[in-house]
Amino acid sequence: MATKHASAIKSHKQSLKNRERNRQFRARLRGVLKSIRTAIDGNDLTGARSALKQTISLIDKMATKGIIHRNAAGRYKSRLTTRIAAKSKAA
Repeated sequence: MATKHASAIKSHKQSLKNRERNRQFRARLRGVLKSIRTAIDGNDLTGARSALKQTISLIDKMATKGIIHRNAAGRYKSRLTTRIAAKSKAA
């Protein structure tokens, strides 16, 4: 880094730390979404329903922290519940 200002150095360190934390949260979200979608597609509706509550909680936490946008959070939750409801209705 080319700057010598202490505040700029501190800010840069914080941004690196926050970027890594947010990256881990997003990776965790992707994994959870993939597993619940797999459960829905594999007709494991009881597993999907139990995972839905924890998934929605994680999505809400991430939206609150600003890692994902609140509209994206709503979209994820809506699509998951809709898919589970459609599978339940078909079964």
